[in-house]
Amino acid sequence: MIRYPLFKKPVKVGVTSPSSGLHLEQHSLLEEAVYRMEGKGYRFKIGQTCWTQYKARSAPAKTRADELNYMLQDDSIQLIFPPWGGELLVEVLEFIDFDNIKSKWVLGYSDISVLLLAMTLKTGIATAHGPNLIDLRGQTSDPTTAMWEKVLSTKDGEEIIQYPSEMYQLRWQHEYVTDWVYHLTEPTKWKTIKNTPIYIKGRLLGGCIDVIRHLIGTPYGDVGQFQQKYINNDPIIWYLENCDLTVPDLRRSLIQMKLAGWFEHCSGILFGRSTANETVNDYHILDVYMELAEELNLPIAYDIDCGHMPPQLTFINGAYAEVRIYNTNGNMIKQVFKC
Repeated sequence: MIRYPLFKKPVKVGVTSPSSGLHLEQHSLLEEAVYRMEGKGYRFKIGQTCWTQYKARSAPAKTRADELNYMLQDDSIQLIFPPWGGELLVEVLEFIDFDNIKSKWVLGYSDISVLLLAMTLKTGIATAHGPNLIDLRGQTSDPTTAMWEKVLSTKDGEEIIQYPSEMYQLRWQHEYVTDWVYHLTEPTKWKTIKNTPIYIKGRLLGGCIDVIRHLIGTPYGDVGQFQQKYINNDPIIWYLENCDLTVPDLRRSLIQMKLAGWFEHCSGILFGRSTANETVNDYHILDVYMELAEELNLPIAYDIDCGHMPPQLTFINGAYAEVRIYNTNGNMIKQVFKC
């Protein structure tokens, strides 16, 4: 059965950097995010890894893992909320004490999705793919981003519905500060192959495909065992977002997932928006989606609110979900905290 952590205020947040930390000139970003959340009643335990960054990582792998293990086993911490992602979280997996993790939320995206997916697959504890802590440093949050609190506050057996954002951010403009950090300028439209309406059900799994693909063939990426042990062989709905992969590399990664059995007993795939999906030698991102849909005989949606072109929904790995996309009105994703 899937275990959903409790989220009851006042919440103590553990902040650690299992991937990248912050250079000195970036410290104010974390300090501002903590200040904003403390104003809403959150309490914090901030680890030492947050304040350092050297050679594409916050600290050596064992140091990062030790701090993460401490927070995963600390009963007083209800939420682990890294500042942001990075590049090399995969280095810490072999040092994580998965057998002694206490049931608590871990929230983030990008490189953090390696930890999220591995933790849910290994332990059956639900994890949350949504904003990073740094994203909450604004005076307020847009309605889509702000849903992370309501989603994490959902109790066993309850459901939560999220809808498409009204606008999304086309590019980062850090030099122009807004009340909610992002610059939401482009109309959001969730799309499907050939504009065919879809209605799918299943258990959510996913993350940043650039990094979660490296779990394939490891003890941390056994999707088949997860389905048998924790979700009674329910079908999976994959949500995937591409940060930096070229279109051909994305195609190769999806084929690897298929050959590894990750798409077996799958009910559909949701792809997030991406700036990386540039056409290569007349090979278009839509070619990738259409080829995959035909090969797997699965419904595929794309340009979903997920990933590095915010805002994004909060997806719960392991939760039961119903996804409706009609290409008009009525688009939604309902998540049920079903064991």
